[in-house]
Amino acid sequence: MTARSQAGAGELLELVRSGRATTRGALQQATGLSRATVGQRLDRLFRAGWLREGAGGPVGSPLGGRPSITLEFDGGHAVVLAADLDTRHARVALLSLTGEIHAEHGGTLAIEDGPDAVLGELGRWFAELLEKAGHRPEEVCGIGLAVPGPVDSETGRVVQPPIMPGWDGYDIRGRLARAFSEHTGGAEVPVMVDNDANLMAYGEQRTGHPDCSAFVLVKVSTGIGAGVVVGGSLYRGIDGGAGDLGHIRVPEGAQALCRCGSYGCLAAVASGGAVARRLAEAGVPAASGSDVRALLAAGHPEAVGLAREAGRMVGEVLATVVTLLNPGVLMIAGDLAGTPFLTGVRELLYQRALPRSTAHLDIVTSRLGERAGLVGAGALVVEHLYAPDRAEERLRALGV
Repeated sequence: MTARSQAGAGELLELVRSGRATTRGALQQATGLSRATVGQRLDRLFRAGWLREGAGGPVGSPLGGRPSITLEFDGGHAVVLAADLDTRHARVALLSLTGEIHAEHGGTLAIEDGPDAVLGELGRWFAELLEKAGHRPEEVCGIGLAVPGPVDSETGRVVQPPIMPGWDGYDIRGRLARAFSEHTGGAEVPVMVDNDANLMAYGEQRTGHPDCSAFVLVKVSTGIGAGVVVGGSLYRGIDGGAGDLGHIRVPEGAQALCRCGSYGCLAAVASGGAVARRLAEAGVPAASGSDVRALLAAGHPEAVGLAREAGRMVGEVLATVVTLLNPGVLMIAGDLAGTPFLTGVRELLYQRALPRSTAHLDIVTSRLGERAGLVGAGALVVEHLYAPDRAEERLRALGV
């Protein structure tokens, strides 16, 4: 089968969205399609409201003439809802298709209350967010959800999550779609679910480091997890278990019992929760990673010392990660992502990793902060819904 017969409207949309071909002439050249066929397929995208004409591009001929009209993805024809769950808190946002956050809300939501209650509450938050932002449920094309556990991307179900009791194997997609419909009165929409560190990495890489072909984000909060973006795509492993750094065994944790039931895990001695526990044992009021973050912001000396020590333990593990993956950017995020922790990471990482592995490595902190997971979740939905094959299905369903 030739490129002429293969390239449908979905492929043309992908070329425009990626910036590889943004004029009719460029689309003809990229696909081998005739001018008439390109016009017919673009017409479907215009009728769906997915594309629009932008400003004229530069004149291609030295003899002058009319400039080519550029084509643009219309990021305003629909909106996306996103949610980011932590163990005790959650954030929700309404985003454009190009990733701008139009409205958001955060509040207390305990993941240990179980999936039915938590996802039902998210449905209520979504309804309030839509009303606040002045959008109708019919404008929502999909929902993205970040969760603090390993996720099988094929099913959207968490797999034996250490800090999500009652969630193992639960139908998150179905329940959240129903909760959205119940609270907004709109039809059910597609739901995408992924690990929080994965989606933070996806959001940060796409917005701040789009040219980095190997990007690693490490989230250090209640637990410790990593998101890896290679060649612009998330690397999840066989069933979503990639990046679970918190359960690598370290000598310092030999006597420490982890929430997974094992002894010696990195998360048991170097996570925000572990630092909070050590502070509490020393008489400093701290019950969670967020409490540690507040103490670090205030310059509390014991919190600073323990955060630096935790950074050294994580840095030793990251020396192996950096040697294996050779990333261009290593980003530290989460409750402990500050100067003391980062200093500890640098100390051990540069000491243990080969100079060849760190010669072109940038070690940075999060740019998007608490919004990273929301931006990544929104991007995941858009990439799924507007991928060529899925776009073709949706265009047929729209009757265009």
